[in-house]
Amino acid sequence: GLPVSRDAPLRPPGSLTARAPLADCVDAVAVLATRDDAATLLIDARAPERYAGEVEPIDPVAGHIPGAVNRFWQANLADGRFKDAATLRAEFEALLAGRAPRNAIHQCGSGVTACHNALAMEIAGLSGSRLYPGSWSEWIADAARPVAKGRTP
Repeated sequence: GLPVSRDAPLRPPGSLTARAPLADCVDAVAVLATRDDAATLLIDARAPERYAGEVEPIDPVAGHIPGAVNRFWQANLADGRFKDAATLRAEFEALLAGRAPRNAIHQCGSGVTACHNALAMEIAGLSGSRLYPGSWSEWIADAARPVAKGRTP
């Protein structure tokens, strides 16, 4: 429903100011150490059926990290764009349930779509969440790490 054109857009030169990353990173050791901590919220950005362990098209093991909750990254969108900041804030505050944004750790299959949730929290004004870039693929590389299946309530 938006205008389209075959012409290449002309954009004036811009500038880029580098700044610190949106999210600090944690590793599997940190996730394992905090997954039983009620103050920490591990947020899995994968599709609900992958999170639940019902399907796994990429990794050799299906499921999720025990204690993680599912927030499918596409839930941040409406009509293909990020929802407005107030809506995202309300949704993430409900998910955080009183926890500080700093106590949220985002993960997914390989750390890519987890960034979508981290960015959505930034848009919402909930800064300081962290990223587990190794995510599910790294987690299951060590058979000693626990695996859960099923959907969060």
